[in-house]
Amino acid sequence: MELTAIVESLLFATQEPLPLTQMVAAIKDTAKDIRDAAADPSEVPDWIEPLIGVDELNIRGAIDELVSHYHKDNRAFTIVERPHGWRLCAKSSYSEWCRALYPGKKVQRLSQPALETLAIIAYRQPITKAGVEAVRGVSVDAMMQQLVDRGLVKVEGRAELPGKPLLYGTTDGFLDHFAVNSLDELPNATELRRVKLPTAVEQPSREGPSETQLSLEPVNLPDSQD
Repeated sequence: MELTAIVESLLFATQEPLPLTQMVAAIKDTAKDIRDAAADPSEVPDWIEPLIGVDELNIRGAIDELVSHYHKDNRAFTIVERPHGWRLCAKSSYSEWCRALYPGKKVQRLSQPALETLAIIAYRQPITKAGVEAVRGVSVDAMMQQLVDRGLVKVEGRAELPGKPLLYGTTDGFLDHFAVNSLDELPNATELRRVKLPTAVEQPSREGPSETQLSLEPVNLPDSQD
């Protein structure tokens, strides 16, 4: 039994992303159980012992082999990495066909104002609502609530400012939605984080006095997976 086949079976058996550590543990523990359960060591298959010493590098190699195999055979699915692990999923070119299985779940695309608000949070988190409004120049109450309801934004805590305004940041759902594994994969992430923000006059808000206003232009996020 090849390692690639075992890895494929693990990914097939669950709809949740599987981290490498979990796959390594499952394979090693099962291999040890098979070895220890044998009444005679000679009855243990030759391919069991190597699996006891499997590591994350071996798993990655098996995943790469599977992805290459799927691509060569022009399969409709592949293996993708998500923030919390790896999973089998249909290719994006077949997304419309897959959605037909769930007619009650309509795709809700983000509006341009929501995308602009989300971009500011993504690149400047943690940030207060007043900070986002300072960039956009308009109230973002509705947009913030929409992003929170969609599971793309969450409360990260409170700022050390008068009134202790809430700080917002993106969620793991945001990473999955835009098919990136970390914020560092966002376009121009490093450059935009280094932009020096000017100090502006503080303005009162419902969360308390606002922090320094930002002069950040909204940027385009990667294409949504919707």
